[in-house]
Amino acid sequence: MVQKIVKKLVMTAMGLILLLPMFLVFVPQTHAADTDPAYAAIKKRGVLIVGLSADYAPFEFHATVGGRDQIVGFEVSMAKQIAKDLGVKIQIKEMGFDGLIGAVQTGKIDVIISCINATPEREKVVDFSKSYMSPKQTILILKKNAPQFTTNVDSFSGKKVGAQRQTTQETFVQNNMPSSTLVSIQKVPDLVSQLSAGKISGVVLNDPISEAYAQQNKALQVIYPKPNESEGAVSIAMRKNSPVLQSKINASIDGIVSSGKLKAYQKEANTLMFAKQSFWAKYGNLFIKGTLITLALAAIAVVIGAVLGTVLALFKLSPNFILKSLGNIYIEYVRGTPLLVQAFMVFFGTQVIGLNLSAFAAGALAMGLNSAAYVAEIIRSGINSVNYGQTEAARSLGLSKGKSMRYIILPQAIKNILPALGNEFVTVIKEGSVVSVIGVGELMFQTGVVQGASFQPFFPLLITSLIYFVLTFSISRALGYAEKRMARSSR
Repeated sequence: MVQKIVKKLVMTAMGLILLLPMFLVFVPQTHAADTDPAYAAIKKRGVLIVGLSADYAPFEFHATVGGRDQIVGFEVSMAKQIAKDLGVKIQIKEMGFDGLIGAVQTGKIDVIISCINATPEREKVVDFSKSYMSPKQTILILKKNAPQFTTNVDSFSGKKVGAQRQTTQETFVQNNMPSSTLVSIQKVPDLVSQLSAGKISGVVLNDPISEAYAQQNKALQVIYPKPNESEGAVSIAMRKNSPVLQSKINASIDGIVSSGKLKAYQKEANTLMFAKQSFWAKYGNLFIKGTLITLALAAIAVVIGAVLGTVLALFKLSPNFILKSLGNIYIEYVRGTPLLVQAFMVFFGTQVIGLNLSAFAAGALAMGLNSAAYVAEIIRSGINSVNYGQTEAARSLGLSKGKSMRYIILPQAIKNILPALGNEFVTVIKEGSVVSVIGVGELMFQTGVVQGASFQPFFPLLITSLIYFVLTFSISRALGYAEKRMARSSR
């Protein structure tokens, strides 16, 4: 009896095993191919984070719409439609063009929609969507210099030719104009500014950009050079190994192009570019916003620098070998590396260790850490300037070493170094311009935005220089007043 039961169980199990493949065919399954890490993160977050450099009208630029500053352009309109097709909201992160690929690799952004071309070098580190346009390379020159040049690139032999850094325009000059001197600069407005000043003979740009500059400034002229090649496939970049996200974006691009929406977006962008408003009405809020962010950055950096700098100064003066070594290593390393490198290290490095700091937070932290090294040396010299007899007198009154430093030495040291600390504060305000490369919207960043949107390379710089002068002059006068008050109170 038992044997019959066992035999039936075995036969039933074997039958189920044989039927299992057929059963799996009819059971709905969730395949790995239905998603990928990048797409899954976007859907979970409910937001598509788009990275761009908004100084490239008509692709993306700043404009005052309804009395409010907005990032607009036909690629921005396209990005909003893609986010809608994905069923998520959109968040735009603005930064320098040469920081975009690093941002998508480290997960700071999901996609790059900023007139980026799918080159073989870039395809090694990021994936690209299908192309939605192929602009042609052009050379922007001064109209008065037109007789010197022809459509042949050899006519620029021995001349300086500008191109935006890490773009196909830079590659075009390197490959097709070897007899010319390449001038690589991060922002297009700065290139046009150098062209207008006669510092360079031409700027290689794609035709929507160059034609827009020539339309706005009658002193400029566009040359379509020979070889007259396409700039390349303008596409959307995303993290490597994102096949599902790539296919969904491709489907959205197909819909945008086939429906005629892309042309409508371009027409709308051109209208916004040349909207008739006064310069201050269009861009005044950008200067105000940039000034406030610059002051906020400086204030945070000074607080971090003062606190950490004091600690480092005490480390350096400590008899403990380990503390002294730590202080020396930190100060020498930070003072020996550029703030630009430190800003990138903080911005991307914190992402690697799991801290998703905003551009502002990363910029303020980098400036504070940088300032701390210089403040430490200022405070150390201030402490050393206090007569050692003050320490002996404090100790003879029964004060501990820590209390002697806190109540007797440091107050006198700060009074001695106040001018140097004030100068450091002024320096921090000006150094804030460096962190614009990671997308912090401080004053110089906003100036570049205005240059790109207004097609006026010089005038925004003049306004910015006056704002910086007012800020630094006011702070210098305030510190001078405080120094005099402290001098009178000590008599």
